[in-house]
Amino acid sequence: MTQSKGPEISPFIVMEVMKAAAMREEQGGEVIHMEVGQPGTKAPAKVLAAARAALDQQLIGYTGALGIPELREAISRHYRDFYGATVPANRIIVTTGSSGAFLLSFLSAFKTGDRVVLAEPGYPAYRNILTALGRSPLGLPCGAETNFQPTPELLDRLDEPLQGLLVASPSNPTGTMIHEREMRALVDYCKDRGLQFISDEIYHGICYDEAAVTALQFTDEAIVINSFSKFFSMTGWRLGWMVVPERLLDLCEKLAQNLFISPPALSQYAAVAAFDCHDEIAANVAVYARNRDLLLREFPKLGLSRLAAADGAFYLYADVRDYTNDSVEFCKRMLHETGVAATPGVDFDPHRGHVYVRFSFAGTTEAMERAVAALKNWPALRKS
Repeated sequence: MTQSKGPEISPFIVMEVMKAAAMREEQGGEVIHMEVGQPGTKAPAKVLAAARAALDQQLIGYTGALGIPELREAISRHYRDFYGATVPANRIIVTTGSSGAFLLSFLSAFKTGDRVVLAEPGYPAYRNILTALGRSPLGLPCGAETNFQPTPELLDRLDEPLQGLLVASPSNPTGTMIHEREMRALVDYCKDRGLQFISDEIYHGICYDEAAVTALQFTDEAIVINSFSKFFSMTGWRLGWMVVPERLLDLCEKLAQNLFISPPALSQYAAVAAFDCHDEIAANVAVYARNRDLLLREFPKLGLSRLAAADGAFYLYADVRDYTNDSVEFCKRMLHETGVAATPGVDFDPHRGHVYVRFSFAGTTEAMERAVAALKNWPALRKS
């Protein structure tokens, strides 16, 4: 009997790094975690209190497929308070993490074979989910000259029909942002050509020199995806949301009913309180800012001076071509010889990532200081 083959999906390499780091820890070795975008802080105190109260007061059963009304209303108010944007609650869908939002977006907006442009470097799950669903991800090489972000000029170089564009600002892995003028230009580019525009805004709120802009400030036709994982320090709660155009609401609801039934109920009841935790969240972002300043000051002294502009998020994307052309082996050696776990760039860019490494600074400042000390005398960072 012939076994049917599904699509070829690449591994999510950061998960492999995490597994290797866990094995090292099990064997008694020290690990300084810079491989994963995991905030080093717990969920806000009011979120934890709301979760405890919900366990006592709520059934914690199924909710509506689009999320509980009070959370959708809270997200709507967040857009008003944070951006000055009017986003009706009925266009907001609560999802099982941002991953659930990507599934709903790609299934509702695109047909089998549709080409969706992704910046390279970029979050690898975009590419892998699109491939698994029979859509066609099309990598767009982006470099320092465009802040590692797509532009209309770069898009015009693609000589094939396109159906969509996905952008991320701040970006994973580079931390770079699309500023107001550039965001408007990309939105207009997609509108003029009938492309579905999708904006990944998961790292909004974690910005350093200026606030991020949402695509919803320029159009009601974009799909916007966000999450409670990063800014709100709720990674394991598996809760996100998406804002969709009216024309996609019905299809998204039917897909959500069949794929997920409902988002995690306990996480939803707790997340309503997340928008009333400004002081605690601001303190977390202040730690990321201190970590960023520390690494931007110390990494060039180690020889890691070619860094993407870390406008937001909590990553440094380092060009390591002076030391290696195999970032996977480089990261393996770094973990084995220094205890510093980082992610090879091939996870984010299959074509040029062999000379890049992503370092996360989402942990404690003390951990960042230990990482710098561990790398200071690492022979692999000495130019031959």
